[in-house]
Amino acid sequence: MWKALPLAVRDAHQALVDVGNSAGGEVVRIGLGVSSPYLVTNPEHVQQVLQDRAANYPRGDDTALWRSVRKLVGDGILAEGDTWLASRRVLAPLFRRGRIDALVNPMAEAIEAATGRLDEAAAAGTVVDIGTELSRLVCAAIMRAFFDSRLSVDDALRIMAAQEAIVTAMAPRILAPFAPWWVPMPGDRRFRRAVQTIDDILLPVLHEALRQPGDGDDVLSTLARARRDGQPLSQQQMRDDLVSMVAVTTETSYVALTWLWPVLANHPDVAERLYAEIDHVVGTGPVRAEHLSQLTYTELVLNELLRLYPAGWIVPRRAAGPDVLGGVRIDKGATVILSPYATQRMTAYWGPTAESFDPERFAPGRAEAEGRHRHAYYPFGLGMHRCLGEQLFNVEALLIVATLISKFRFTLTDPVVPGPRVAASLRPRRRVELTLTRLERSVAR
Repeated sequence: MWKALPLAVRDAHQALVDVGNSAGGEVVRIGLGVSSPYLVTNPEHVQQVLQDRAANYPRGDDTALWRSVRKLVGDGILAEGDTWLASRRVLAPLFRRGRIDALVNPMAEAIEAATGRLDEAAAAGTVVDIGTELSRLVCAAIMRAFFDSRLSVDDALRIMAAQEAIVTAMAPRILAPFAPWWVPMPGDRRFRRAVQTIDDILLPVLHEALRQPGDGDDVLSTLARARRDGQPLSQQQMRDDLVSMVAVTTETSYVALTWLWPVLANHPDVAERLYAEIDHVVGTGPVRAEHLSQLTYTELVLNELLRLYPAGWIVPRRAAGPDVLGGVRIDKGATVILSPYATQRMTAYWGPTAESFDPERFAPGRAEAEGRHRHAYYPFGLGMHRCLGEQLFNVEALLIVATLISKFRFTLTDPVVPGPRVAASLRPRRRVELTLTRLERSVAR
């Protein structure tokens, strides 16, 4: 039993890395006061929990994180069993590569248009909170894919602000996973208010979509036309599926990309190479679909960013029955914690420079040459619950980064990479603020 509570109180994220490294990737039980979950970091064991034996390791409503998530998203794509399967059958075709590829240019145009505020900030020399600005760009990108014209960008930003309140309000329950939901905790009232805000915005839009589904190929119109057992989806089912997908797709994008700017400030060689590629490929812009396949180094940078800063940093599971993982007996009902953040920073799988930023780790052939386990990297999960929005993120992130870097250079107010704060997703402990310098498109660079 590893006594991890003092470490977790000081730095919950680093505590998982330290315990994983000290245990050499073995399954270990960690003492968190009255809670003693098993920490699973070895990629082979991760594969067993999330893929090979996934039926024995459901999310479980009695884990702190999933209790909170279910309070937000209800039953749908983040549920289990038949409910999850029915939702996935409806939603999965909407996130296939072919459909996402068809949205690239409309998304690029929306992102380009949404950078107008940044042009004004650059001209005025105003300091901007890049997390806030990224949330606006993400909203602009996904409105077409999710809502067509049924929801305004301003309302989408209100939803994202409510999500921000929700994921930070969940922190006390993540740190005290043993506390029953009926025991009041700091953040509970803020959590409930934020969920109500989301419903107040979405439910009227869903009601109108059910009344007039239309023939659009956006997610909302598709859900409004969908049938389950011959019957249309209920407004509640649509709400649960839509909130789930909006939450996971927007959260990953703008939270992950917020880390990029301090990382680039601390790795000028990476920044220079990234700038050079985007300047060469995009030129005077704007970014278009045909550019994406040429942004090969940009893709390596984003992969490495997700390795060190995966939005979904912790994945709890509950053992439905007894099992043995790596020679360690797991009792029925035991909590198992997996952490992409920990596994993706461990020296056993990434070498002595595991916590250094090196995009070349993802260069073609590098993983095979180093004998790296294919599941040492799983920022989007694994198995049947692998995130449906992965392809959307890959496209959206490339578009946003390429658009911003083709237009601006950045100076951070504080160039130190911030530490993470405890929340449902991996967020910087402080705001990332910067000033922008507008590149003159007429000047070769």
